[in-house]
Amino acid sequence: MCVMSKPLYNEELLEEYIELVIRKGLNLQPGQQLVIACSVDCAFFARLAMVAAYKAGASNVHMRWVDDFCSRTRFLMADDSVFDKYPAWDKLLMDSLSDEGAAFLNVIATDPEVFKGVDSNRLSRFSITTSNALKGYFGKIITGGVRWTTITVPSEAWANKVFPNAASAEEAISLLWDRIFAATRVGDGKALERWSNHIDALKRRVKMLNDYRFTELLIKNSAGTDLRMKLPKNHIWKGSGDVAKDGLPFLPNIPTEEIFSAPYANGVDGTVVGTMPNVFQGNLIEDFTITFKDGKVVSYDAKSGREQLANMINDIPGMDKLGEIALVEYNSPISNTGVLFYNTLYDENASCHLALGSAYPGCVEGGDSMNEEQRKAAGINVSDSHQDFMFGSADMSIVGVTASGKEVVVFKDGNFAI
Repeated sequence: MCVMSKPLYNEELLEEYIELVIRKGLNLQPGQQLVIACSVDCAFFARLAMVAAYKAGASNVHMRWVDDFCSRTRFLMADDSVFDKYPAWDKLLMDSLSDEGAAFLNVIATDPEVFKGVDSNRLSRFSITTSNALKGYFGKIITGGVRWTTITVPSEAWANKVFPNAASAEEAISLLWDRIFAATRVGDGKALERWSNHIDALKRRVKMLNDYRFTELLIKNSAGTDLRMKLPKNHIWKGSGDVAKDGLPFLPNIPTEEIFSAPYANGVDGTVVGTMPNVFQGNLIEDFTITFKDGKVVSYDAKSGREQLANMINDIPGMDKLGEIALVEYNSPISNTGVLFYNTLYDENASCHLALGSAYPGCVEGGDSMNEEQRKAAGINVSDSHQDFMFGSADMSIVGVTASGKEVVVFKDGNFAI
């Protein structure tokens, strides 16, 4: 549980963190509604965020509580038929609030193995059911139709997974709070200033990558990754947050260290080796490899979680192709903590990563205004799901190839060379 008899965090740093989330992450505007999704174990944080949102001028704040125990129990014990249906009231809530221009804050505090031992077929079916029911809401998420931010708050189960040798759950939570504050540049009341500088630095590198107009990337490391990845003709590199259709900037993820684009959906060949565990549907997939031919997965394996990997690739439409390539320096604030977070939001910002499933439409020129068929024609993958996985390493090599055939070293020894 997150609510203890004494604070397990520095209260001034927590206040600074919340200010960063509300003002920089969501860029919440006076009169705007806010939807907060948060674990009941961390209700104290959601309450503080609610107060901060009202102080920032929010007209209304809606709470969506999540409970690992209840979610797991439902998947274990509910009638099998419920996993093919989505609650009409919840669909109406998400569609109506997103249509009204609400902002969305997702507070992740989930046990990385909450669904260990749960029937993977139930998990996959309900994932597809959810994606189909909330297609309108998710469409706004990936095209900037709403402003949203995903962050983390320590829960006891997550903290114990990250720090299994801590003397107590309280110590594990305190240690995890310290790492979160460090990774999000919180400290001394200067988080907003630090983030402005960080975003400016990302923007400069984004411009450099877009100016090269690479046609393909050659990606290798000693772990066994060896990929030739074509890029769409009109691809766009992005990073440093996003700009919503209302013209206001926001940060979809805090932290964020990545610069990303979309591969050409039918132009990926070779093998990628995961260098960190991947959390999918409350299960860990570890020591995995995936091989592609003409963009499509042709083989895969995993030391653990192979069934979950198979369900991801085979059962969910569009998850057998890549939708994202993201570049993250090995020498980054999160990587330098030396901590494996077992949380995709943090681990993906410590490592170069790829994503199976949907590409972000804005990664091709005019993509945000395209329908699904037009996105496919533009060369990017379409799916109702998106799953990041990490493959970065200290010896990562990435070479960009221009239209004239010139080769440019983009990454050397795990870090940018440009």
